[in-house]
Amino acid sequence: MDPVRNPYAPGAGQRPPELAGRDRELQQFEVVLERVARGRPERSMVVTGLRGVGKTVLLNTFKSMAMQRLWGTGKIEARPDQSIRRPVAAALHMAIRELAPRHRAPERIEEFLGVLKAFAMRDPAAAKGTSHWSPGIEVPASRGRADSGDLEIDLTELFVDAASVATDLAVGIALFIDEMQDVQAADVSALCAACHELSQTGGPLIVVGAGLPHLPSVLSASKSYSERLFRYARIDKLDREAADLALILPAREEEVEFTQEALDALYEAADGYPYFVQAYGKVAWDLAPRSPITLDDVKVSAPEAEEELAVGFFGSRYERATPAERDYMHAMAQIGDEPVPTSEVADALGRKPSSLSPARDSLIKKGLIYSAERGLIAFTVPHFGKFLRAQPI
Repeated sequence: MDPVRNPYAPGAGQRPPELAGRDRELQQFEVVLERVARGRPERSMVVTGLRGVGKTVLLNTFKSMAMQRLWGTGKIEARPDQSIRRPVAAALHMAIRELAPRHRAPERIEEFLGVLKAFAMRDPAAAKGTSHWSPGIEVPASRGRADSGDLEIDLTELFVDAASVATDLAVGIALFIDEMQDVQAADVSALCAACHELSQTGGPLIVVGAGLPHLPSVLSASKSYSERLFRYARIDKLDREAADLALILPAREEEVEFTQEALDALYEAADGYPYFVQAYGKVAWDLAPRSPITLDDVKVSAPEAEEELAVGFFGSRYERATPAERDYMHAMAQIGDEPVPTSEVADALGRKPSSLSPARDSLIKKGLIYSAERGLIAFTVPHFGKFLRAQPI
């Protein structure tokens, strides 16, 4: 069939043509937006899940929903080696730029931009000679507001001032943070403190984060009240009905159908994970000679889809690991696909658990494994164990 008309989109963060199985999360965020708009107290939101379940897609959809309500929005992707001070400054600058044309008091916007500039420039960790960096803000930096150098104090003051500007317009501001588990520990603490202040004052600014399954424990380790500070949404693989809809509805728009046997085989191969659904669907479309797409088409296309996943989805992550880290992951894979005890990994390698801590901690920092709960670890990527068992050691 015509590959140009292929509707499937197996890309990092690319929205699939049919966002199936996420109605509950979309409704939750709609409630958050509506409550904030009405001045009701509401928590910020955190979405968690494994790689490939569509966290970034959902985050981008939330952003579009906020923009449709004329909110100010900004988005960052956290990095473990970077403070959030300047990325947050740039994101809030973008949010205020979206609101500024509708604000009737230009001096209020300039006043906030002065605070924002002071916040951005007051980065204790900035390289020497870069202290005068600013995100294209022409107004002079303010003094005595959000410029103490203590991120917790500065971020709280910045959020309060940004929320005040949004209040003038009877809208909100939403700051979206992808890969939130990579925010540095001190910055997580500052972020929670700022959100806590906003929740008490009712300021219309929310933080919407997305991250790996252990993100809630990262937040609770920072501030004991974080479990009450955020509305948590755990997303997982799609059920059978949603996975079928993700394939059927986009194809129907192109007047293409699937046989029931083909849908059965595709669900078994993809196991309901949204990224895999798109990957298998795309190759099946490209290799099928005509509609309907049949079981034989799926059988022919599956090896090519698996090869693409082995290189792009699994292999790219595997290559980032050192030999010692690969040994650790291979031992995990041999034990099983469910969360495994760290003590069993040590036994499998004939090592003491303490001697394997550097490899385990490095794998966690690289986002390849996570601590499911105390003493247990698991892969962040679905079917990664299966991929490793097929690799030579």
